[in-house]
Amino acid sequence: MKHERFWLLLVLALIGAGLIYLLGPVLTPFLSAALLAYLGNPLVNRLAGRISRTLAVTLVFVLLFGALVLAILILIPVLESQIRAFVQRLPTYLDWGQRHLLPLVAGLFDSEPGGGLDVERLREALAAHWQQAGGVAAGLFQALSSSGLVIFGVLANLVLIPLVTFYLLRDWNQLIAGIHELLPRAIEPQVTRLARETDSTLAAFLRGQLLVMLALGTVYAIGLYWVGLDLALLFGMLAGLVSFVPYLGVIVGVLLAGGAALMQFQELLPLVGVLAVFGVGQLLESFLLTPYLVGDRIGLHPVAVIFAVMAGGALFGFVGVLLALPAAAVIMVGVRELRARYLNSDLYREA
Repeated sequence: MKHERFWLLLVLALIGAGLIYLLGPVLTPFLSAALLAYLGNPLVNRLAGRISRTLAVTLVFVLLFGALVLAILILIPVLESQIRAFVQRLPTYLDWGQRHLLPLVAGLFDSEPGGGLDVERLREALAAHWQQAGGVAAGLFQALSSSGLVIFGVLANLVLIPLVTFYLLRDWNQLIAGIHELLPRAIEPQVTRLARETDSTLAAFLRGQLLVMLALGTVYAIGLYWVGLDLALLFGMLAGLVSFVPYLGVIVGVLLAGGAALMQFQELLPLVGVLAVFGVGQLLESFLLTPYLVGDRIGLHPVAVIFAVMAGGALFGFVGVLLALPAAAVIMVGVRELRARYLNSDLYREA
C-alpha cells in the first residue's frame, strides 16, 4: 500500500511539473496574484476580526496596489533623470578611465595601455549620440506596440493580477479549508503539521526578507544620494534587492557604487563615503533589521535559495522563479522530517 501511494504521488508530481512547463505563460499572472494574496492574507485576517472580510480585503487591496503604483510613479522619473545624467557624463568618465585606470591595469598585467579597446572612439560615439537614447527607447516601444498580441498580453496581465489577487484574498481561508477537507483522514494530521511548518518557514523568509530588502534599498539610496552619486537610487535599490543573500548586497553595492564614485568625483573622499554608507547598512541589517523582521529560524540556507531560484528559472522560466521559494520551503520541511525519522529509526539506533 505504501509503495502504491509513493508511485501515485510521483506520477502526480510529474504531471504537475509537465503542466507547469507547458502552461508557464498562462500561469504567470495567477502565480503573481497568489504570491501577493499570500503576503496580504495575514493582514486581512487581522482586520476581518473587526470588520467584514470583504471590506478588509478591499482595504488591503487598495493599500497594496496603491503603494505599488505610487512607488512606480515616484521611482521611474527619478531613475530616468539619474540615468540621463549618468549617460551624459559617461564620455568624461571614459576619458578619465583611459588616462588613469588603463595605464594602471596595463602595468599590473604588463601589457600595452588600452590594449585592443578603442576608448576614444567609444567616448566620441557616446558624446555624439547620447541624446538619441530617448529616441531608441521610443522606437523600441513603438516596435513592441505594433504587435497587438504583445499589447493584449500586457493589458491582460495588468487586469488579471489585481482581479485574481482580490478574489484570492477574499476566499483564501475557504480555499485552504477546501484543500484540507480533501486530504485522506489517515494522513491529515501529518500533512497539516508539515503544511504549517512550510508556511512558517516560507512566511518568515518572504515577508521578513522583503521588508529587509526594502529597508536596505532605502538606506543605501538615501546614503548614496547624500554622497552625491549619480544613479544613487539605482545602485541603492539594486544592492537592497540582492541582499537576500548575506553580504552579497554589500559586495555588489560597493563594487558598483564605489567604481561609479571613483569615476564621477575622481578622488578618494567620496569613495570613503560610499564605504561608510554600506557599512552603516550592514550594521543595521545585522543588529536591527534581520533579527526583528526575519528572526533566526528561517530554515532556508542562502545557498539553497540561490540554487532554487536559478534551477526554477532554468526549468520553468519566470514561473519557476515564482515557484522556487515555495518549493524550496516544502523540500526543506520534508528533509527535516526525513532526518527526524531517520534519527528515531532502528537503523540509526542499532549498536
